[in-house]
Amino acid sequence: MNYLVILNDAPYGTERSYNGLRLAGSIAKQEGETVSVFLIGDAASCAIGGQTTPNGYYNIERMLKALAAKGAQIGICGTCMDARGIRQEMIVEGTKRSTMDELTQWTMKADKVLVF
Repeated sequence: MNYLVILNDAPYGTERSYNGLRLAGSIAKQEGETVSVFLIGDAASCAIGGQTTPNGYYNIERMLKALAAKGAQIGICGTCMDARGIRQEMIVEGTKRSTMDELTQWTMKADKVLVF
């Protein structure tokens, strides 16, 4: 199956993006399953590199890198990046600037769409 996880919240402050990435990571571990993640709205800031968190605290940057290493596609809304001053050179390796058209394509190809 093909899963699409759409994240809307900032990386820290609530645990919605964290929990969405936990689920995406769990799906990515399953044999024969594919997962794509789209960061939209405040979730665009999840893809900013250089995140430092206290020991023992989750780190969204590491979670995104781990997903990318498992073959997940990770798109970031370009309009949302621009609105937040996020430039290409700031984003985590394995993520990419994306568009609403690409999100539309991913949605149409997905067997399941999960929104956090």
